[in-house]
Amino acid sequence: MAKKILVVDDVAQNRMLLRDVLGYFGYEVVEAGDGEEGVRMAREELPDLILMDMNMPVMDGYTALRILRSDPLTRGLRVAAITSFAMGNDNGSLFAAEADGYISKPIDIRELPAMMEKILAGEGKTMEE
Repeated sequence: MAKKILVVDDVAQNRMLLRDVLGYFGYEVVEAGDGEEGVRMAREELPDLILMDMNMPVMDGYTALRILRSDPLTRGLRVAAITSFAMGNDNGSLFAAEADGYISKPIDIRELPAMMEKILAGEGKTMEE
């Protein structure tokens, strides 16, 4: 059975890229366009992994992640933060927000399948090792 990935990003092209690449590697992909929709979809779909953009309108990824971690239904879901600010001080914010890992933008689609497996296996926080 295919692992289900919820992609939460306000940029349609980013969602399409991730959907196409992850679909090619056998993942089932569902999508949300902002953090609020992402929280709702996470509760409905209970995906194996959520790829969450951190900077979105309506509700940002930090807020969505805090909501997911405070809900008994979704607290155990794996979440990887997608951010263009994965260096420096933002690392502390991501980990403080309890992300299971992070993927830096621009996303290297050649490395994405290995990063996905690593995150799904719970092997560490840094996805650029």
